[in-house]
Amino acid sequence: MVTGLPAGGGDARGRGASRRGFLGGLGALGAGAVVAPAAALGSALPAAAADRPVRTGTDRRRPRVTTGADRLAADGFAALAGQRVGVITNPTGVLADLRHEVDVMAASGAVDLRAVFGPEHGFRGTAQAGESEGTYVDERTGVPVHDAYGAGAEDFARLYAEADVETVVFDIQDVGARFYTYVWTMYDAMVAAATTGRRFVVLDRPNPVGGRARGPQMTDLFRTFVGNQRIVQQHGMTVGELAAFLDGELITEQTGGARLGDRLEVVLMRGWRGDLPYEDTGLPWVPPSPNVPTPDVALAYTGTCWFEGTLMSEGRGTTTPFQSVGSPGADWRWAQALRGYELEGLRVREAAFTPTFSKHAGQACVGVQLHVTDPTGGVDAIPAATAMLVEAKRLVEDFAWRVDAGDTARPYWVDKLSGSSRLREMVDAGASVAEITASWADELAAFEEQRRPYLRYVGGRS
Repeated sequence: MVTGLPAGGGDARGRGASRRGFLGGLGALGAGAVVAPAAALGSALPAAAADRPVRTGTDRRRPRVTTGADRLAADGFAALAGQRVGVITNPTGVLADLRHEVDVMAASGAVDLRAVFGPEHGFRGTAQAGESEGTYVDERTGVPVHDAYGAGAEDFARLYAEADVETVVFDIQDVGARFYTYVWTMYDAMVAAATTGRRFVVLDRPNPVGGRARGPQMTDLFRTFVGNQRIVQQHGMTVGELAAFLDGELITEQTGGARLGDRLEVVLMRGWRGDLPYEDTGLPWVPPSPNVPTPDVALAYTGTCWFEGTLMSEGRGTTTPFQSVGSPGADWRWAQALRGYELEGLRVREAAFTPTFSKHAGQACVGVQLHVTDPTGGVDAIPAATAMLVEAKRLVEDFAWRVDAGDTARPYWVDKLSGSSRLREMVDAGASVAEITASWADELAAFEEQRRPYLRYVGGRS
């Protein structure tokens, strides 16, 4: 059964919402479980998320939030019984005691675990950005690990058949930004499951940047693996909410009309709120990739990843990636100009650094470091990054846009990150920060309305 939710109601505009399953209370995970359709849940919110008091000070002896993975494990993985299972995960797929769920599944004997599918950086996390661990047999568990980095829907369909899986479980910590590739690994895996009749289970985890949607929307011309569908830059959903949104609103464009429907199941969290800072969840932060070592980096990344589309360093090769941005041609004037802006939840410090790898490796760079001052849903890194671009264009001697030589139709990398050529063109034309951020207000409002039926937690409203 689903606890704390009304039996009826809901929003009929969800186009197929009645077929998207959300696993709610722990009773839904065991024998005799009832999987409630999303339409029955409507926009209702789990009572546990609303009723638990906010933890303060040093009151962090136990997790406030229970992840979908922990709820599944606590019920002995009963929801996976009798199924041949494959898991898409990485080092973030841990339980509250920091054991990896794949290790626990394999040791339990309760799961017929046929395969693990490793995304970018790999299942065990040994690979850097743009790399994978390859295909191998995991030494600890004896489970075959398939290289799924860059896999499209057809590739996933083939991998499912080779591994002989019936149920695919997805559990990766997202950072809440459209250009973070794990959500597109999930999307392609969902498309493959929808077209091959397989079950898809998402184990929900917190969104470290909160429940607010922000920024420009992806346009069709610029869709790539760093933005494979028409969502805004900071989608403000958990991976479970996003999976339901993608299945209900967008997946049919790629599947010829097929949806997962009842074969999509989301194991909801308990205790999560969209306005809860990650540090107050009581959960450990396991870096989802080498360059997102802390939740503060995730809060900055939703905006400063745009600097991957420039020749300036976005801080890769430093201890503060995506919080530190600079170049050899910048000087103190850039930081001084940025201190004149009101940056929501952030403060700017003039900083110097020398990257050990990536852009400008071994060269002294001058720039800024962003410091998070209000992680409680109060950080808006996208206007901050807009201001950084506007002032860098004006003041930084070696500022230039990075060109993708292999894509002559869409040569500017920043266009793929921002979703269109608009940001780059407005910065080049000398538009103000207010003019640039106002340019996506209408599409953001439309997206907020479109996603509304799929939100499942308190604090997910803009």
